[in-house]
Amino acid sequence: MRKFYNDYLDSGIKPEKSLFVGIVFLVVVISGVFGWVYEYIFYWINGGFDKFYWRGGNFLPWINIYAYGSLMIWFLTLKLRKKPLLVFIISFVSTGILEFFSGLGVYLITGLKYWDYDTEILGFGSIYGFVCLRSVTVFGIFGLLLVYVMLPGIYYLAVKLPKKVFLVTAVILFAVFLGDDIYNLIFANLFSLPSAQEVYKSIGFNFMDYTR
Repeated sequence: MRKFYNDYLDSGIKPEKSLFVGIVFLVVVISGVFGWVYEYIFYWINGGFDKFYWRGGNFLPWINIYAYGSLMIWFLTLKLRKKPLLVFIISFVSTGILEFFSGLGVYLITGLKYWDYDTEILGFGSIYGFVCLRSVTVFGIFGLLLVYVMLPGIYYLAVKLPKKVFLVTAVILFAVFLGDDIYNLIFANLFSLPSAQEVYKSIGFNFMDYTR
């Protein structure tokens, strides 16, 4: 295992293209779930340990900005595995840019703030509520976990599991989570179908109120 990890750090692991696709799919799924768990816990604390809030706009426990942000960090740090400080800095800066412009874009389109750090604990350094020092520091730490824990673990599964088992598992998981995301982002709006938030609110789940 140690040799495998050292090979990973040295970029000595080069899986075939089909396995690489499966790795990408699992990174997207696991990162999205990880982000959901983080926000679920944080907003429970932020609310004074009073209520649990369902985060994100999907039926499944998955938040897309974490999923796609993880791909950004991965490819930006692809050749920097031996430089954890640089990995942290790149993760810190790049996710801050992604978060700021994602929040600003949603606000300009909908008039709503899907998150607002001006109203939350530990929101120091907030820039218009879209990004703050705490958020980018946490994302920098998540970048380290991604590069030094999650990715080598997924690489290990890719080379140790039977190829078909790994790929079928990765494709099914990715298809399910992506389908959920597409439904709620596109089809629920285009065809006036019930969204995840509407369904969950109707059965008593708590959601954070958006601000303007």
